[in-house]
Amino acid sequence: MAQKCVHKACGKTFTDPEEECIYHPGPPIFHEGQKGWKCCKPRVLTFDEFLSIPPCTTGKHSTIDDTPAPEPSAQQAESDDAFTVPKPIAVDEVHDNIATARLPQATPKTDVPAPPPESESDDPSLLIPANKNCRRRGCSAVSTQETSASLRDDEECVFHPGQALFHEGSKGWTCCKRRVLEFDEFMKIEGCKRKKRHMFIGSGKKDGTEESLQDVRHDFYQTSTTVIASLYLKKVNKERASITFPSPSEISLDLPTTDNKRYKTQLSLFGPIDTTKSTYKVMGTKIEFNLVKLDGASWPTLRSDEQRTSEIIQVGQAGRA
Repeated sequence: MAQKCVHKACGKTFTDPEEECIYHPGPPIFHEGQKGWKCCKPRVLTFDEFLSIPPCTTGKHSTIDDTPAPEPSAQQAESDDAFTVPKPIAVDEVHDNIATARLPQATPKTDVPAPPPESESDDPSLLIPANKNCRRRGCSAVSTQETSASLRDDEECVFHPGQALFHEGSKGWTCCKRRVLEFDEFMKIEGCKRKKRHMFIGSGKKDGTEESLQDVRHDFYQTSTTVIASLYLKKVNKERASITFPSPSEISLDLPTTDNKRYKTQLSLFGPIDTTKSTYKVMGTKIEFNLVKLDGASWPTLRSDEQRTSEIIQVGQAGRA
C-alpha cells in the first residue's frame, strides 16, 4: 500500500520501504528574520528560498516523524527547577497599566481590492515530468507520472495566493486569518483558494521578459511614534526605482530589479504618517521604511487591506481627556 513520507522536505508517496529518501533531519530555525534548518548551514531571508534549501541527509522513507524537538531555553530550564517568588508591584506601576487605553478599531476600507490570485499556469504544450511538486504555496501535490499539461481536467489545486507571514512568534498567510505557533502546524494550514489544475512547471517564460510580481513579503515592528517596515525584494535597481509618499496613508512603489522583475503597487497603510519626516533605505535584499506616525495609535497590520486578528492597543500611557 502506498504511504506518504513524513520527513521534512521529502513528502513523497512510496511503496518500497527501502527506497532512498533525501530530507532534513533537524527542525526548522527562524531567528531575527533568517530562516534555515538546524541540520545544515544555509540561511535565507524569504520563505520561498527556505523551501528551496536542498535536503542534507540521505536515508529511508518513514511514516513516523523522528525530527528532534527544539531544545528548551536556559530560562525555561531554570523555571522548571526553581520556584520564583513574584516581585511586588508598585501602586504607581498598577496605575500606569490601568491607564493604558484601547482605541476603537478603524472601519476597514471596502474599496481596496484583495491581492489578485495566482494567475500563472502550466503551458499546455509542455510535458510534465514525474515527481514534480506543485509550485503554488501551501499545495503539497506531486506529479505521479509524466503526462501532458493539457490532460489534467480532474485536478483541483488548493493553495495560498498570499505570502507567508511570520510576526512576533505567530505564523500564517497574508491571504487568510488563521495563525499558529508551531512550524509543523503552519505547514498544515489548508489553502484558502481553489483552482483547476496544479502548476508543476509554469508557463515557460522566455529569458529577457520582465516578470510582474503581484506581492512581496513584508514585516514590521513599531514604537509609540514610528513604524519600521521591511519589504523583502532582492536586487532592486536603485537608479530606476521610484518610492514616494503621495498622501499620509499611501506609499507609491515602482521597484524594478536587475533580474527582470518588477513590483509596482500603491501600498495603502493602516494609519496616517508624516510624509515629510518618513524615510526609506534601499538595501541588497530589502527596502526598509521608517514611518513616523501622525496619531500615535498602534498598528495591528502594516497594510489597510490585510486581515486583522487582534485588537488595536494604544502604545504607552493614554492622555487625559
